[in-house]
Amino acid sequence: MDLNKVMLIGRLTRDPEVRTIPSGESVASFSVATGRQWTDRQTNEKKSQTEFHNIVAWRRLAEICAQYLKKGRQVYIEGRLQTRSWDDPSGVKKYRTEIVAENMIMLGSGGASGDSMNSAAAAAAPANDVPPAPQQVPGEETISVEDIPF
Repeated sequence: MDLNKVMLIGRLTRDPEVRTIPSGESVASFSVATGRQWTDRQTNEKKSQTEFHNIVAWRRLAEICAQYLKKGRQVYIEGRLQTRSWDDPSGVKKYRTEIVAENMIMLGSGGASGDSMNSAAAAAAPANDVPPAPQQVPGEETISVEDIPF
């Protein structure tokens, strides 16, 4: 049995870019930054490292990402790793590893965009458009599936 599963919590480094491919499907692409901090055992110095992840969402999830996600927004992304390859104009083989999003949940505050939506309790539908169960976040009101405009 094989498993290809990615779960990230991070912040968008740019607004999602959405386009429609010739088959009529929507595809959104954006980047999420995740960070980690640790203390060096030898120098007792605090260190940090940031990773940048390329995210691709398809169909309805792509439209939801484009509508609600903005640069600086904290988000949970669940999906799978995929590596694409192509030849650039000079004939050099290029590779790009990205996360194909299957589920997205908006977290935290609206980030740099200052969204007015109650983001901690708002969840987007998984890629197969099955609505998520309502979430209760301590100290915040719950948004039910009926309140979400899609």
